Amino acid sequence: MPSLRKTVIAGMIGNVMEWYDFALFGYFAPVIARLFFPSDHHLVSLINTFGVFAAGFLMRPVGAALFGHFGDTLGRKKALAASVILMAVPTFLIGLLPTYQEIGAMAPILLTLCRLLQGLSVGGEYTGSVTFLVESAPPSRRGFIGSWTPFSAGVGTLLGSGVGALLTSDLTEHALYSWGWRLPFLLGIVVGGVGLYMRTGLAESPDFEAVRKSGEVAASPVLEALTYRRSEILAAVGLTWVAGTAFYILFVYMTAYLESILKQPLGTALGINTISLALMVILLPVMGALSDRIGRKPLLIGASLGFALLSYPLFRLLAHDTFGYILAAQIVFALLVAAYYAPLSATLVELFPARERYSGLSIAYNLSVALFGGSAPLVATFLIKETGNIQSPSLYIIASALVSLGVSLRLRESFRTVLE
Repeated sequence: MPSLRKTVIAGMIGNVMEWYDFALFGYFAPVIARLFFPSDHHLVSLINTFGVFAAGFLMRPVGAALFGHFGDTLGRKKALAASVILMAVPTFLIGLLPTYQEIGAMAPILLTLCRLLQGLSVGGEYTGSVTFLVESAPPSRRGFIGSWTPFSAGVGTLLGSGVGALLTSDLTEHALYSWGWRLPFLLGIVVGGVGLYMRTGLAESPDFEAVRKSGEVAASPVLEALTYRRSEILAAVGLTWVAGTAFYILFVYMTAYLESILKQPLGTALGINTISLALMVILLPVMGALSDRIGRKPLLIGASLGFALLSYPLFRLLAHDTFGYILAAQIVFALLVAAYYAPLSATLVELFPARERYSGLSIAYNLSVALFGGSAPLVATFLIKETGNIQSPSLYIIASALVSLGVSLRLRESFRTVLE
């Protein structure tokens, strides 16, 4: 038990650091929009900013293939250590970038390059952490142990949201836009160093060790996964669809939505986001443990149905210009996201054999999140601009939920199966 606890903590710490770095861009989108994409129309600036946000996700499948290959050939822990470094450096550099007013068009170009490097890193981090933790868990606790990966990602995102709320509440607008926004990005190099230190000395995943000792390490795990695990990859893409769409609209885009569309003060928007995100994080291990008792499918199906049926009415509730109503809607969304995300980690690991697990899982997850999650803030903003309906982002969540529901209904229950 002590060694498992150390493994879980070390796996989580790096993930916390990575997601703190990665989420900052979304939370400071209104600030970045004005500094790097000035325009007479605030929605045009915001669309350009979320276009760069989405660009980072386009690199995630590349990172998945790169880190998946390393993770399945050299080991999980080496791939995870490298991903921490690759995230910390570009995050730090964003904090140093001159703005559009200072260097013109080069400012958004350099910002995009930094974002692409961040996306490359995350492509290997999250799924590597999922693989590492679930493989290290006792068979009867895979759901619970696996839920600590989205928990740690949520903590990192929460940390970014909390820092953003603190800065926007305490600084004047002039201070925030002139230098304050840079501080959390500059801290990226520190948090990256902490994550790297925590992963030094980790024991390798027992499943990978078994593959290595048997001499069955794949020479080209990415190619093997794409050749022999196509149905598993498609299932994983479908399962991840609503997870990515819902999370990035409800906990990353939502801050910009409340501030730019519903005209809430940025500090208030970040405060509501921080509270609801904290609740989601607390619920994740609870839902993960529940999936070890009743199975993965009931939670996946129930949460998908919840998104399909409740998203539109909850977005109407958000439109009430009252702190309590907005928070209540976000709390319901937090419950649904926790119920879906918690069993997802173990479910995805249970789809693939150890030989090409890191590669297959990483490609599927990151492809889905790149296509449907990272683009979600951009799509949501575009839908509002084109339709004039401020509830239209909910339609994207509903469509995603119906796809994931269909895959969940066809899924074979796996919570009592033995990992291959």
